[in-house]
Amino acid sequence: MSQDYKAMYTPLLIWNRVISWTGIFTNIIVDRNPKFTSALWRNLHQLFATKLSFSTAYQPQADGLAERIIQTLKDMVRRVCAYGLQFKDCDGFTHGWCTLLPELELEYKTSIHASTNQTLLF
Repeated sequence: MSQDYKAMYTPLLIWNRVISWTGIFTNIIVDRNPKFTSALWRNLHQLFATKLSFSTAYQPQADGLAERIIQTLKDMVRRVCAYGLQFKDCDGFTHGWCTLLPELELEYKTSIHASTNQTLLF
């Protein structure tokens, strides 16, 4: 995949998979990965009028919520794999756990969480 294609595809992917679902954020906290410091990201933040903040290296508090969500999704995927669950589409093709990630994400976002007694999509 060429760099030009990636540069064109990334904003579209962000729009379709993130912003169209969650709305535009006012502040985004990321690590100092070069992917997030590139001109592409700076332009996206300027376009959407969001503030880009960088977390401090080796400070797990900044990534705590993301790490917790990732751990929960890993547990959900493990359960799917442990029970050998597979998904068949309308054409009869069988898909593995990676095809179920959007459904697992929706399940997580619509579940009532013990700490807040609300869903993430309240």
